[in-house]
Amino acid sequence: MREKMKVMVVEDDAIIGMDIEHRVRRLGYEVTGVADNAEEAVELAADTKPDIALMDIRLRGDIDGIDTARMLKEQFALPVIFITAYSDLKMRSRALDLNPAGYIVKPIREVELKNTLEEARRQIIGD
Repeated sequence: MREKMKVMVVEDDAIIGMDIEHRVRRLGYEVTGVADNAEEAVELAADTKPDIALMDIRLRGDIDGIDTARMLKEQFALPVIFITAYSDLKMRSRALDLNPAGYIVKPIREVELKNTLEEARRQIIGD
């Protein structure tokens, strides 16, 4: 088996970020770090070279998760799985325009996270 897929978590709520990090590790993936805004996410991606980002759509600061995902895709060709508590059509349409590796609506169900990460792993790494 190849090395573990490296996952970066971008979530502006610290408790939810820690919960996602814990769940991802429990599912057998490596977490490269947790960022809570666009600037941190870009720096973390540059420093840790993740295979994928789990991206909350609402982030701290002026740049939302969709625009952050666009920056990560342009700068690092980094695929993203969006995670959001908001499912309004305009936001969902903006997110889906980026062809994400997945889209999860909060509250996060473990089985949905597992299945979405497994599908992303097949697309990104193979195995």
